[in-house]
Amino acid sequence: MPEPLVPSLKGNMDHLNNDFKDCADFICRKFTLGSCRAVLLAIDGLIGKQHVSISILNPLLSEEIPPCSGEETVDWVNQHVLGAVDQLEIRTFDDVIDKLMAGFAVVLVDGSARAIGFGVQGFNIRSLSEPENETMQHGAKDGFVESSQINMMLIRRRMHTTDMKFVRCTVGTESRTPVLIAYLQSAADPVLVEKVKQDLEKCSLKNLFASEYLTPFLARNGVFNKVGYTERPDAACGKISEGRIVILVDGCASVVIVPQLFIENFQTPDDYANRPLYASFNRLSKMTAFLISVFLPGIYVAISGFHPELLPETLLTKIASSGSGTPFSIFVESILSFFLYELMREAGLRAPKSLSHAVSIVGALVIGDMAVSSGLMSETTLIITAITAIAGYVVPKIYQAATLLRLVFILIGGTLGLWGITLGGLIMLFNVCSEITYGIPITSPVAPFSLRRMRDVFLRVSWRRLSKQSAPVQSMPGVMEEGRYD
Repeated sequence: MPEPLVPSLKGNMDHLNNDFKDCADFICRKFTLGSCRAVLLAIDGLIGKQHVSISILNPLLSEEIPPCSGEETVDWVNQHVLGAVDQLEIRTFDDVIDKLMAGFAVVLVDGSARAIGFGVQGFNIRSLSEPENETMQHGAKDGFVESSQINMMLIRRRMHTTDMKFVRCTVGTESRTPVLIAYLQSAADPVLVEKVKQDLEKCSLKNLFASEYLTPFLARNGVFNKVGYTERPDAACGKISEGRIVILVDGCASVVIVPQLFIENFQTPDDYANRPLYASFNRLSKMTAFLISVFLPGIYVAISGFHPELLPETLLTKIASSGSGTPFSIFVESILSFFLYELMREAGLRAPKSLSHAVSIVGALVIGDMAVSSGLMSETTLIITAITAIAGYVVPKIYQAATLLRLVFILIGGTLGLWGITLGGLIMLFNVCSEITYGIPITSPVAPFSLRRMRDVFLRVSWRRLSKQSAPVQSMPGVMEEGRYD
């Protein structure tokens, strides 16, 4: 049970001073209200000091408060002196600490077991800008920032309805990170909303510094993501309107979306702004790129090592001549080029911006030119690696899964040939079809199949047809009715 405040200013301050011992940013401003001693508490850096002075301290110190008890003084302040927009009563020490950490100023009065909290947040936040990881040609150019309050506002600006709900909770026994659960009451399944709340309450994290920390607590680990992420408010609102749950983590610029279907990895907000035929072409291109990024190196190794008769004679001659002067087999070359490319990608991603161009130049010279000139690798292997790398970036949401699967299929193709590739592809397909997120198969509506839900899967129909009937996620085929979302 939370420990309540006591009607003694000394007792309350002894408790709080002990909690905030050696905290240099803890502000304690003592003053007098009428005949009662009082103190204003805040955390330096989280409040606007000018706002505190103008809106709280000046009115309190200039008002003539009649002599009365502590409880009566608190009531007098609430009713006659201060009228802040974000003003509330606090009755426990835990709530005092939570509000202080959230940028509130708290006033304690001697003789009262209640405190008054004022929302005077004044910390700096990053300005709204277009997300770097989800650049779109059409639509809005604003993105989520690290403040959950601002992110909530970005969603509310697009969802002008009282059905748009935001539920607060706290995750992390040490960080006590504020989390918001956003959903559309008219579209979301109440059972799903309650299940997500329970999963967050059961979360055993000590610290929550990134929204991705929540993934294992919202869905069991698998090959592909069963939890979605986005930095775009318009994309989040689109998922909310479909009955999804969006989780906003304070301090994170990306939000969590549950449940996530596999087909959504190939969908972008631009698909719904472009013409249907072009959007469908783009979507099919992304699916083809995914298959190329996963299977092409493995098939190349398998055919070169076990089934050369499947290649045209001219192409076979080219591959044989390019690999004749190299010391390694095509299987070893493919593995080496895979790891070299991933090393270069990671170096370009992690290196300081001042060195990123140098990393790119070195990578191009060493891998692209010197490796071939020195006879360590063949031109064909490097071309296959380049095509695979480009195809992998077409679908960035599942780049990590595609990279791991690519390595697996290279190993299978180099040891078992095309029969091994076929068997591995079937195992991957069975695995994907067996994955369930909150009682919904991630391959729905393809498996289980629903013709009515195929309007926005491989092809996208026009908005005239899409707007005729809503398709909430809980209506997808294969949803477990009994004990769903378990």
